[in-house]
Amino acid sequence: MSRRTIFRDLDVLRQAGVPLFYDSQQMRYRIPGTYFLPPTNFTPEEALALLVLCHELGGSAGLPFLSPARSAAVKLESSLPGRLREHLRSFSRTVQIREQPRNPLAGQQSIFETLLQASAHHRCVRIRYDSATEQKEICTKLSPYQLLFSRRSWYVIGRSSIHRSVRTFNVGRIRALELLEDRFQVPRGFSIERYLGNAWHMIPERGPDHHVHLRFSKMVAKNVAEVVWHKTQQVSFNPDGTLDFTATVSGLGEISWWILGYGDQVEVLQPPELRELVAQRIASMAQIYGLGRHWPNRESGARAEADNFGR
Repeated sequence: MSRRTIFRDLDVLRQAGVPLFYDSQQMRYRIPGTYFLPPTNFTPEEALALLVLCHELGGSAGLPFLSPARSAAVKLESSLPGRLREHLRSFSRTVQIREQPRNPLAGQQSIFETLLQASAHHRCVRIRYDSATEQKEICTKLSPYQLLFSRRSWYVIGRSSIHRSVRTFNVGRIRALELLEDRFQVPRGFSIERYLGNAWHMIPERGPDHHVHLRFSKMVAKNVAEVVWHKTQQVSFNPDGTLDFTATVSGLGEISWWILGYGDQVEVLQPPELRELVAQRIASMAQIYGLGRHWPNRESGARAEADNFGR
């Protein structure tokens, strides 16, 4: 454990009102034996929810940098009455959370912790960043407004000096970070929701929003309708079993990749720009695999696709 981490944790304890004193003879910090955290009376449902989430999200395959959640679950479990503890164990074994593949962010622990400290105390940082957009390494002064975990990785969102605007940076691509003395103020009214707007995922594109209209085949219609993919989506089934899916999105790039994931089981009806974009990518794929090759028929391909989406 690093020296920085130890003093950060001591500071967190002090801010939480936990009394600390330094034992100069044994050269260690202590919490007085008379002090203890007040007990919390969890209901069985609350305790089960916490145990499952902490075990799953704090495990080796859980969210990066949240491994303390696993030890917190063990402490919570050990403090429960014996009969309740055994009761919850039997239930927790029957529950498992299987999440999407994610970036483990190996070697980025110290960068994440510094960003967390900088964001909490409103201090700027200077980062060297391997930018996928610029296709080169850039250096910028960043005001880290907020940290966000979404789907596969941690992101930091804040104002970048070289872009002179709020940008999103993948923590996994930060090559070096320096904590600065300069401080920042989060603009009044700023929120992640307002910044992302109607982006399909993480990248709001400039220009007006687009009204997207898709038609899914009967084979995958129910699978698509069961999931809330976007906050603006509307779905309706047609008499033939197909599904019409509409949404208002800020940019077409991200949603186009999602559409391509459904292969020949979806057709873009609107807008024309999205229809053309998807068609161009399909044509590029055909060139990679060869235009004259034998392709599986639509029906067999549809069955395989439905199996992939949990039918």
